Amino acid sequence: MPIVTRFHLLIFLVTLSITVVAILRIPPTFLFQAHWHASNADWLWPRDIALSVAPAIQATVLIAFWLLGRALTKNHLAKTRHILDPGLSLLLAVPAFYQLGLLFLGVGSDLDLIRGEGFLLGATLALLGLVLFYAERHSYGGLRLPWTIRSDRAWALAHKTTGVMTALAGFALMYVAWTDPGAGVLAVSFAAALFGLPVLAALMSLAVSRA
Repeated sequence: MPIVTRFHLLIFLVTLSITVVAILRIPPTFLFQAHWHASNADWLWPRDIALSVAPAIQATVLIAFWLLGRALTKNHLAKTRHILDPGLSLLLAVPAFYQLGLLFLGVGSDLDLIRGEGFLLGATLALLGLVLFYAERHSYGGLRLPWTIRSDRAWALAHKTTGVMTALAGFALMYVAWTDPGAGVLAVSFAAALFGLPVLAALMSLAVSRA
């Protein structure tokens, strides 16, 4: 069974639907305020550029996970599916909700869904960091990577370090959402957390596995 399921494709289709509604409801000349400096917006996103980001990210992620599913062996895929499946769902859900937030901003709603998403995603990462920090070594939990973390000491070091980084990223996201720097800065923060943390975790586990 492939990593990319109908549920993941459904999230992508929902995002495309939100995009169509936004194009129909938001004027072509509308500019999203991507960053605030004092009380003035010094970074503006044209409507079409802003609305194209989330679908493009989702399409890239879907292709990457589809290729990953083909590259993994059946045994390794079976051991990592319980992590890859929710991970892919999260990577798709964040841009989808962000797109909905852009729609709300574009139609003049006072409900800032993007800041709310920042608080929610930050809390999720903080909780995930706590789980990783206290993760005990066993066959199916923790960081599941192609290389093996050979010793208990290396396992603990990799997971505690990754857990701390993940929790700090979560608190940083909540702080950014609280200060409200603009939709563009929040988008960059989301991307940095969701794509940067897995890379850091992989590098950390690879380093300790060869130590």
